[in-house]
Amino acid sequence: MEIGTIFSFFGVAVLLTLAPGPDILFVIAQSLSQGKQAGIATSLGLCTGLLVHISAATLGVSAIIYQSALAFAVVKYAGAGYLLYLAWQAFHEKDAGLALGRQEQLALRSLYKKGILMNVLNPKVSLFFLALLPQFVDPSAGRVPQQMLLLGAVFLIQALAVFTLVSIGAEKLRHWLLSNEQIARRIHWLKGALFAAIGIQIAFSERP
Repeated sequence: MEIGTIFSFFGVAVLLTLAPGPDILFVIAQSLSQGKQAGIATSLGLCTGLLVHISAATLGVSAIIYQSALAFAVVKYAGAGYLLYLAWQAFHEKDAGLALGRQEQLALRSLYKKGILMNVLNPKVSLFFLALLPQFVDPSAGRVPQQMLLLGAVFLIQALAVFTLVSIGAEKLRHWLLSNEQIARRIHWLKGALFAAIGIQIAFSERP
């Protein structure tokens, strides 16, 4: 592939990753609630989920989901249900567990798994790669699957970098929020609201 094409794809990928969407909102919610380490662990899970979607787009599995209304609906509602369940958990967190010095950190492995599930159970991500990657592939150069995998790797690397920076920024905002006791007592409501919003967004998503 031409280096100019790769750089063009990189620029588009960064803009798309920064756009408000389920993944970045999920990272922000975890970082605000538990700090940057939680956000980074979640980011690693999300990017692992991206591997599944990139492979699906390359192998043509995404096309099957696109063509099957039932497959799309099953994955979509499973993802929405999982996010609403996380929202319910967040709403029922104890206020005392949210203070900066007293909070019990969830296991990073658990957050990593949540990131994977949240991403894999969002069929819009598969369709996103199915629509995006071919636009930057040059069929005349041959090895189309390898080109798509290369572009997928570029997207994955920049997504992890962007999510990490977002986690760091969200933690700074977290410190400011927790300096106000009234706000600190309600951070779990903010996290729950973000999870619920993501779940509803996925539930009402439609095939393009």
